[in-house]
Amino acid sequence: MNKLVIASNNVGKLREFQHMLAPLGIEVLTQAQLSISEADEPHCTFVENALAKARHVSRASGLPALADDSGICVDALGGAPGVLSARYAGEPKSDQRNNDKLLQALQGVADRRAHYYCVLVLVRCADDPQPIIAEGEWHGEIAQEERGDSGFGYDPMFWLPELGKMSAELSRDEKAQLSHRAKALNVLLQRLRSA
Repeated sequence: MNKLVIASNNVGKLREFQHMLAPLGIEVLTQAQLSISEADEPHCTFVENALAKARHVSRASGLPALADDSGICVDALGGAPGVLSARYAGEPKSDQRNNDKLLQALQGVADRRAHYYCVLVLVRCADDPQPIIAEGEWHGEIAQEERGDSGFGYDPMFWLPELGKMSAELSRDEKAQLSHRAKALNVLLQRLRSA
């Protein structure tokens, strides 16, 4: 496998994937570069959505494809916002409205444990019967208020007790070592190297 299409239009994710896959000699393209539309994400689990996106892009490109689905899961909310993380407050997507809605939902709630979750699915072809699946989790808590100006999404309110910082206060390098996506990417790389 020397070419791979990322089932995302997110420039930050593309850079991250390019950096991590470069040592394996894999050229990374985006679905936008190939004029492939975004896939629907109708499922209630991260893995089903990621698999649907990977199969959609592989079918449209004729190349292997890598998709991720990720979000934040809050224990006291039964795992919500979960797969709806990006659209928790509805359309159009808005990090600030999502954060406001989550703070509102947790008002008066003592248990603020939460984790970011990422699943990566790589298919070698659209009908690959054995997709490579890699997962990563990043545990913390939802703070009472936002702080920090790095990162995106729920990062300004994702408190990391062991570091005494919000995710949005970490450097790009720190986040690249600790995040749910970094952990899933490391698992994926190990699987690819041993394949």
